[in-house]
Amino acid sequence: MTEIIDYELYRVPPRWLFLKLETSDGTVGWGEPVIEGKAGPVAAAVRQLIERHLLHEDPAPVEEHWQVLYRGGFYRGGPILMSAISGIDQALWDIKGKQVGKPVYELLGGPVRDQMRVYQWVTGETIDEVTEDAIEKVEEGFTAVKMLATDGLERVESPAQIETARDRVAAVRDAVGNGVDVGVDLHGRATKTVAKQLVTELEPLKPMFVEEPVVPEHSDAIGEIAKHTTIPIATGERLFSRWDFKPLFEAGHIDIIQPDLSHAGGITEVRKIATMAEAYDISVAPHCPLGPVALASSVQVNATVPNAFIQEQSLNMQYNDRGGLREYLSNPHVLDYSGGKMELPSGPGLGVKIDEERVKLRSEDDSEWSPPLWRTDDGVLTEW
Repeated sequence: MTEIIDYELYRVPPRWLFLKLETSDGTVGWGEPVIEGKAGPVAAAVRQLIERHLLHEDPAPVEEHWQVLYRGGFYRGGPILMSAISGIDQALWDIKGKQVGKPVYELLGGPVRDQMRVYQWVTGETIDEVTEDAIEKVEEGFTAVKMLATDGLERVESPAQIETARDRVAAVRDAVGNGVDVGVDLHGRATKTVAKQLVTELEPLKPMFVEEPVVPEHSDAIGEIAKHTTIPIATGERLFSRWDFKPLFEAGHIDIIQPDLSHAGGITEVRKIATMAEAYDISVAPHCPLGPVALASSVQVNATVPNAFIQEQSLNMQYNDRGGLREYLSNPHVLDYSGGKMELPSGPGLGVKIDEERVKLRSEDDSEWSPPLWRTDDGVLTEW
């Protein structure tokens, strides 16, 4: 019997954690178990789960391992545990695919598509900078972009601030035209009061979606926000299991879910979440401001679910400036999406080949990334 015999964890810039899982027949699987800004605690959880439940076990029964990792510790859910499980699950599927010589999507029932549409982030401090960046992305071949509409927000905002957010999105819309989709990320920065105002102002600009209009703790307010707009509402990057998504599905106000393959239980769980969403006529756009293993895992799931409609990726994201998405791969071409679409990886497992020497070299810079703390003018902490 093949068994899991060893593992290694590498923290690499800009803010990623890679897991190498090795079996007795020499097969190596890679995963990306991380929550941004908390790589250390997730690494500790990975070590405990592997040493308690996986060492010297057969890697093949992936679903059984998922159940043990999730249910075996009595306390369940949350970002740390689920991110640890996510990376382990990715590595187990990578091993399974490599051992049978097939892409993971073939083991999940086979592909329903040949390629996956990808959107690109646009960045910049000023309206002119954002607009120029959006034009460059469209010239590169992207048919969809995503942008942040605001900085930090007060609980109740001035008309001027609402107009500034509208003007920022309007400038991009005018620059790229109606033939390009423009996603707007509110990043949970708005209260329900401000979110209602923002979606009303953005309505004429026809965004592809408005993402995280409020933080997950206030998801019960999404129904009220949805009454003020026909813009598709997206959320889910800070939800960690099908049970977290269940109330949103049942409420019926969400149009797009954004589970993260490195946060929401890995390939095993996100595929179940996507299938649940299909039953509620909800689309899937996996969250992925992370590295190559997370992105490759996302594409494996997208390949098999008909309600997946677009994929996020981290190239040129403003807070990933210390490390490149493809620099850790010896076959970087598999993550080529320069034309706004990504072909399905044809190699076995996840389809990406990790350059372990590069990973080891870069892991010497293991400083922990952390998000900034933003405050209003009167000193109150606000959402980043």
